[in-house]
Order: sequence, then structure tokens, then C-alpha cells
Amino acid sequence: MVALGSVTSRLGSVFPFLLVLVDLQYEGAECGVNADVEKHLELGKKLLAAGQLADALSQFHAAVDGDPDNYIAYYRRATVFLAMGKSKAALPDLSKVIELKMDFTAARLQRGHLLLKQGKLDEAEDDFKKVLKSNPSENEEKEAQSQLIKSDEMQRLRSQALDAFESSDYTAAITFLDKILEVCVWDAELRELRAECFIKEGEPRKAISDLKAASKLKNDNTEAFYKISTLYYQLGDHELSLSEVRECLKLDQDHKRCFAHYKQVKKLNKLIETAEELIRDGRYTDATSKYESVMKTEPSVSEYIIRSKERICHCFSKDEKPVEAIRVCSEVLQMEPENVNALKDRAEAYLIEEMYDEAIQDYETAQEHNENDQQIREGLEKAQRLLKQSQKRDYYKILGVKRNAKKQEIIKAYRKLALQWHPDNFQNEEEKKKAEKKFIDIAAAKEVLSDPEMRKKFDDGEDPLDAENQQGGGGNPFHRSWNSWQGFNPFSSGRGNWDPDKYRGKIVEEET
Repeated sequence: MVALGSVTSRLGSVFPFLLVLVDLQYEGAECGVNADVEKHLELGKKLLAAGQLADALSQFHAAVDGDPDNYIAYYRRATVFLAMGKSKAALPDLSKVIELKMDFTAARLQRGHLLLKQGKLDEAEDDFKKVLKSNPSENEEKEAQSQLIKSDEMQRLRSQALDAFESSDYTAAITFLDKILEVCVWDAELRELRAECFIKEGEPRKAISDLKAASKLKNDNTEAFYKISTLYYQLGDHELSLSEVRECLKLDQDHKRCFAHYKQVKKLNKLIETAEELIRDGRYTDATSKYESVMKTEPSVSEYIIRSKERICHCFSKDEKPVEAIRVCSEVLQMEPENVNALKDRAEAYLIEEMYDEAIQDYETAQEHNENDQQIREGLEKAQRLLKQSQKRDYYKILGVKRNAKKQEIIKAYRKLALQWHPDNFQNEEEKKKAEKKFIDIAAAKEVLSDPEMRKKFDDGEDPLDAENQQGGGGNPFHRSWNSWQGFNPFSSGRGNWDPDKYRGKIVEEET
């Protein structure tokens, strides 16, 4: 006799009565087994002992084919199926064993155990009672009595669960079902019932978990796939919703509800995919339009409204439309105060609007919820630098332009202010000195903001003309006397000869 080693030990720890397999003595005369079948049985037993389940299964298949009336072949094949976790396949073999040998208590006990796991309580009880009537061994009798007590308890709990469900006491129903499903782990109907309770209690993700199990436990369970898909849809996970409804249609391509839902999800999915492609391409206006279409397509699902507004907020922020971005981001944050993406995008919009305190507050709030986000950390540091910088000299304010102004706008503003504040326009000595200082600041602003590299430094919170930022020290290069700026003035060929009226026409002509 070959001991089945670790495989049988593992099975025995779960189903103690399976150890009877070790003690089975093969009697060829009783079973009417020919030599080939005997060879397959012995080889299969050795392979099973070695843990080579697939090869063992092949041998027992051959034994069954060679002798369809051999109960040992069916029983050993059932053992392999169980070791492989294929209880559905094991059950017909155990039933065949009982059909061929009515007094084989080990097979009946094992079938009762599987039926109990499937929630077929009446059938399971019938098997356990018949074991007790068939002169069982001491261990078999003990096991059958234990399983009967457990089955009776499951019957009582099921009745309580159904009563609670009918009374709309879903919390109580879930409590009862939890206890039942610890034993009846393969009962698809009870899992579907608990899923309904979870839905009623507003816990869709727990419902999805039960429905996924039910879809595997019950063949062609289109209803489970449909419900999973609709739950994912309500949660805003359109991709998983599409995947699950496709599984439903694989089972039944004419399923009306699945097909209608499939068309709806596919349309929404296409809109979102297109919108995201547009964002990646930097086409923010077009992406905004697509997300507005998403909201019109599914106005009843709040998750799509929130996610669409979140992405529109992002588009406005990246497209440097701060007023619109702040408005939409604020709408998102009113619904989801801890939405990190909206906080970051609104902070960027606040920076454009030079609302540095507000930007810092948003970045700090975002950092509380995601402290490892490098983008948040860098944004916060930039906002803090810009706040500090704004308390000194702000070149954008000097020229009166926005932080997102184009170079053409900067040059235009500079020319206008240079004409206005050129010192030759002033006769009073005090006014002239004030104008000289103003003109120097205007020239400095134009110098920094019209140079991409210098402007980037300034935008990052560093003043490229600040003496503190210059290596080797020295004063601010723009803090010079008015005379030193004569060569810099693009309108002048010499201080005394500069004619503002003459050059105004030239400026207008250049701008047009």
C-alpha cells in the first residue's frame, strides 16, 4: 500500500473522512477490474502521493473509461478533483460511487459535506442521516452527527435571514448571512441575497465582491454580471463596468438589459477616452467640451458629474484660465473637500491670479492628504517664494500685465509705459526724479520678462536682478543713475533730442 503523503494529509485536515482512501484495499475480483485498469489505479495513486495531480487525474480518467462500473476509480478521481479545488467536478463522481456501492459511507459523508458547502441543506442532511443508519465507523458516526448539528443551525439562520430581508432589516439579514456563508461558502443564492442587502445598505463594493463569487459559483450567471456592471457604473468606474457587461454578453449576446447597458457604457467610455487624449495633446478647450458632454450623457450619476468637473477644472488651470479654473475647482471641492487634484489645480490658478496666500493654503491642504506628492511640494515652495517676491518688486505689476501674458503683450505694455514715464516728459525736478525711478523699473521689468530664461527664474520665485541672488554680490544692476540708461532707451537717439510725439506714431505703426 502506498501512503498518499502530503496531499492526503492536506485533504485529511479539511475532510478527515477522506483518509479512508489510504485504507482502501483494492480487490480486483470484487470490482471486476482488468489488468490495465488496475495499472492505471496504482499508477494514479502513486502520482497523487507525489503531488502530481494532473498526471494522477489522467490515470484515473483512463481507469474510469476502462471500467465505468468501478467505484474505486470514481472515488479516487473525486479525491484528485478535490485536491485541485474542483468540487463541482468531484460531486458527480461521489454520486456515482454511492450509486455503485450504497454502503460506501466515506463517499456519502464527503458528498454531504460538499452539499452543505453549496447550501443544499436538505440533501446534505439526507446524506448524513443515511451515514448514521449504515453501521459507520466511530469516526464516521462522530463526523456525521457533527455535520447534522451544523446543518440544522444553518437551516435556522437561513430562515432568520430571509425573515429579516422581508422585513427590510438588512443589517440583521447581513449578520445572519455572514454566519451561514462561513459554512455554506459555495451558496450562490445566499451570496446574491447578501449582495442585495449590501446594496440597500449603501455598500456597493461589498455587493460586488459577493456577486463576483456568485458569477463563478453559478453557471451562465448573466444576472450577476449585469448587476456588477451597473454597480461599477454607479461608482464611476466605467472601464470595469464595460468589462463586466461584456462578460454578460459573452454568455448571452441577446440579453436585452446587458446590451442596452453596454451601449450606454460604451458611449460614455468613448467620450472619456477622447477627452483624456485631448488633454494629453494639450487641447484643453476641446477636452472641456467632451467632459461637458459626459455630464449631459449621464446627469443622474453624481460620480461622473464630480469627475468631469474635476477634469474641466484641470483643463482651465492648464489652459491658464484662472477665473474659470477657480470657479469649477471650488465646485468640486465643495462636494469633495479633500480632492487633491482639485486642490492642486486651484492652487495653480491662484498663482496666476497672484493670490499667493490662497495658493499656499490649497497646497498645504493637499499635502496633508498626500504628503509624498512631489508636485505638491514643489508647488508649495514656489507659492511661498512668489509670496515673498510679491512683497518686494513685482515686474508683472510694474508693467500691469498678468503672469501668463505673452511676450507681445509685455513689449506693448513696456512701450506704453516708457512713453508715459520718460523723464523728458517732466519739467519739475521732483517729478523728473520720480519718473527716472519709474522708468528704470519699467526697463528692468521689460528686460526680465522679455527674456525667457530670466522670466522663468522670476516665475519660479527668484529675481534675476536682485543683488542677493547674484554671485559675487554687488548692487542691483538696474539701480543706476538715469544718465546710464540713455543707450538703453529704444525711443531715443539722445536725451535732449528725444521727441515723444515723433515716436508715438512709430510705436502705433509697429503694434499694428
